[in-house]
Formats: sequence, structure tokens, C-alpha cells
Amino acid sequence: MALVPWIVLLSASAAWAQAEPEPGAADATPPASVAAVEGLTDAEIADTSLGAHNAWMLVCCALVLFMTAPGLAMFYGGLVRRKNVLSVMMQCIFLMGLMTVLWSLYGYSLAFGSTGGWIGNLDYAFMNGVAREWDDARNTAVTPMAGSMPRLTHMLFQGMFFIITPALICGAFAERMKFSAMVIYSILWGTLIYCPLCHWVWAEGPLSYFAGEEALFGGMAGALDFAGGTVVHISSGVSALIAAILIGPRMGYPSEPMQPHNLTYTALGAAMLWVGWFGFNAGSELAIDGLTASAFATTHFSAAAGAVAWAMTEWIVLGKPTVLGASSGAVAGLVCITPAAGFVQPMPALLMGALAGVVCYWACSKLKHSLRYDDALDAFGVHGVGGTLGAILTGVFATRACWDVAEGQKLGLVESGSPELLIKQIVAVLVTFLFAGLGSFVLLKIIDVMIGLRVPAENEQRGLDITDHGEEGYMLA
Repeated sequence: MALVPWIVLLSASAAWAQAEPEPGAADATPPASVAAVEGLTDAEIADTSLGAHNAWMLVCCALVLFMTAPGLAMFYGGLVRRKNVLSVMMQCIFLMGLMTVLWSLYGYSLAFGSTGGWIGNLDYAFMNGVAREWDDARNTAVTPMAGSMPRLTHMLFQGMFFIITPALICGAFAERMKFSAMVIYSILWGTLIYCPLCHWVWAEGPLSYFAGEEALFGGMAGALDFAGGTVVHISSGVSALIAAILIGPRMGYPSEPMQPHNLTYTALGAAMLWVGWFGFNAGSELAIDGLTASAFATTHFSAAAGAVAWAMTEWIVLGKPTVLGASSGAVAGLVCITPAAGFVQPMPALLMGALAGVVCYWACSKLKHSLRYDDALDAFGVHGVGGTLGAILTGVFATRACWDVAEGQKLGLVESGSPELLIKQIVAVLVTFLFAGLGSFVLLKIIDVMIGLRVPAENEQRGLDITDHGEEGYMLA
């Protein structure tokens, strides 16, 4: 999530590292005179390169939030039938509020309250050690720091991923899940699945590449996940698949036509996601430097190749390229490059995007219909499959020329000729599948027993806009 392996601040000074840096790749080192303090004054931030890094990261926070609404809200809203357009937009808007509250109370602390182990502590609960403080010794306000940025900024950036990840899952059960069930599921999923998984990958936990021999299976697991292949896309995609299967298909699926009601919304939403994704991926460098530019370029290249590949595949198979196909292909390319954005070069990113366009097209058409599950908005087909493809291909194309995480050692299969990193990536993918899948199954079963997952048949037929929210998306005279 969406996110970067916040595991090692490679270019920070030793003194700064002792001041509890947040893992990341940023290269901004504070002045030696302030390196050992727990908080910095406004001048100590603004009058150094830290101010520029912080400004960029705050922009990235806004870009990632922009992905949920209006980006995802419009993308998903256009794909459902007109009687359910408000219901999916409500899910996105409501989750922006709900997940922010959870993140501020305890989520950030569970994810990043410590390094190593299976879960964080409660050091940052209720924004303790995160919000600005008064320093009596210096008689001034200070800002707690996380590496090269205020911890407030790091908390906000991470929180935007915490928001969008459960929102992605909503695409699988669109048009048929109770709003109350969605709320309870999102609370439990974010707390019990997202926070631990985030800690495992980005806080030197058992799925972290940087955990070394302390990683699962004696170091055989260990994900290089720059911005959320495992934490965001695979976890949400697999959970979406489980939800779609347990809730069951929509009434009339697949015999009745269920065409998107407004592809204009979908195309505009996809474009907004494309723009917001630069904050998602390039922002995950946690700094403004050369690697930021590389991650920005790989993100753009993969999205472009995905859009072209999906549309061209449709052109060959169906005889016509579609707006929906190009939009979906762009998102598939973005999903695929997310774990690899800071580890691969631009040319492999083009190939990854193209492969994502073709593979995700197959998953959303052939695979879904063959297995007869109703993933309404293809959350698994794009995010689950695309994220898995990207995580695996990271093990193929990762290079030390982008981020030297192994201190000069060659990384991916192409560069090193060794399958070691590829195996680590595959193991991390499998563990994520198992954890998110089983966890979601248990949570959904409990909720189903408590209040039920699915709306009554009459409500589903009338549409959730009216029955759940008492509103209509279109009031036409």
C-alpha cells in the first residue's frame, strides 16, 4: 500500500539512524547539529532540503487520496448499473472517512509502531509521538520526524493506502452487499489483515526482503514491494475473490445483460487513477531524487503499455478496441508496475505493462466466465492477477542500478542469472494469498452469521441507491 518498503533508510547518516528513522529510500540528511533530537523545529525543516522532501510528499498524499475519490469512485461508478451508481460512490466516500479514523486511532501504530516481529506496538496510538509537541528545553514547538520527513507526513501518506485498499475490494461485491456488512468487514479487514501484512512487508517483518534470515522459511520469503503489490493489490484482489464467491452472483448473472451504465465516468475515473498513481508509486521513494524520477517513468510507461495491449487484444479477439478496454488496461499496467516501480528500468516496465494488459484481459474474460464467479467490477481480475504478475516479474527484472538494496549484489533473474529473488517473490505472493484469503473467508463468515452479507432480493432488484441510501443518482424530469 500505497507505499514503499520503508525498511532501510539507505542514504541517511548513522547519527540520523539512531534517531529512529522511518525505513525508506530517502537521501535527505538533517544537519549534524539536529540529527540526534527527537523532533525538529519549523526552521530546521524548512531551511534544509527536508522542506522540499516534505512538500513533495504532501502533494503525493493528495494524489493518492484523489485516487479513491473522485478516481475510483468514478471508475467503479460508471461500471455498475444506474440504480447502483451512488452505492459504490458512497462506499468510496465513506471509507475515506472511516479508514482515516481507524488509522489515526490505532492503525498506523499497529503497522509502523515498531520494526520486526508480527505486528507493531501502540507507541503511536491516538497520534502519540506523531503530532507536534512542545519542547520545554528549547521553548518551541517541534515536529517528530520519521527519517527525512515529519512523522505526520509519513502517517498521512501511509493512511491514504489504508483508505484505498478496502475500497478496491468493494468492486467485487458491488450491487449486492449490505452497506452495514461492508462497514464491519472494512473495519475488521483493515485491522486484522491490512495492518499485519503492512507490518510484515514494510516494517522488517517476516515478509520483508530486509528481514534477511529472520524472514519466513529461513529467509526464503522476502518481498521487494516498492509501493504495494502484496500489501495493497494482491491482498485486496484475493479478498475480493473470496467475497464474490461467498456472497454469490448478482441476480440474473450471467444470463442477463449487466452493461456499465456510464463509460464516460469510467474513462475519466481511469485517467484520474493514472494521474494519482504518480503519487502512489513515485511518492513511495519518500524523497525527491533520481529514483523518484525512475519510479515516475516506469509507472507511466507501464500504464501506457497496458492500455495499448488490452485494447489491441480486444481488437484482435473481438474486432473492435473499446474505451472500457483501454481504461482497464491502463489500470492493469499501473497495478502490475506498483511492486516493481523503484526496482526496474523503463524498458522492462513497458514489457510488464503489456503483459498485464493481455493477462488481465484473459482473467477478466475467459477465467471469470470459465469459473463462473461474479467479480462484478473485476477487482480480482485486475488487482489480484495484475498484482501477482507484477510481484513475480519484480523478481525477474529488479536491478541494483535502480535501488541498490543488496549493497552491490545483483538482484533479479535477468541481472544476476540467479532465481533467488524470484523465489522470494513467489513465496511472498503465496503467503499473501493464504493470509488474505483465509482471513477474509473467516471474517465474512462471521459477519454473515451476525447480520448477513447480502441485501434482500427485492432491494437488489430495486437498486441499492434507493433501498440503502434513499437517493437516486439521476433525477431526470
